Amino acid sequence: MAGYELNLTPDADTWLVTAPAFDEVVTYGEDGESAIRNGLDAILQAIAGRIADNEPIPQPKTGEPTAGSVLVQLPLLVFLKAALYMNLREQGKTRADLMRMLGWHREQVDRLFRLDHNSTLDQLERAFAVLGRPLQLDVPFPAAA
Repeated sequence: MAGYELNLTPDADTWLVTAPAFDEVVTYGEDGESAIRNGLDAILQAIAGRIADNEPIPQPKTGEPTAGSVLVQLPLLVFLKAALYMNLREQGKTRADLMRMLGWHREQVDRLFRLDHNSTLDQLERAFAVLGRPLQLDVPFPAAA
């Protein structure tokens, strides 16, 4: 799956964390593990803020991180919500348009864009489908034994 890069820089007793895709992400950690955890949390907050402010979300990176960076993966539900938001923007549609297309109430649609709400997969599938972008997952099955 795709994710975002974090740059970790030693700074005295802590690690400074930045995310090249998000200028607003600057945090720290007492060690590498906490720095990565705090960096991911800061990216999640940045995505939520961009959705709330109707700003674009940078394209996640696939593949290997650049030298000196760490690639952190978004939780699947956050990834789907961010992708839905960006697809809606790309098509020049609003949440009100999505509400009409789905035949749902406003609150039901608004929850699709709240990162802290546990939307169901079937709700997200329907939303992507009405935008003409059916969900496609690429999860390989293990070889038959």
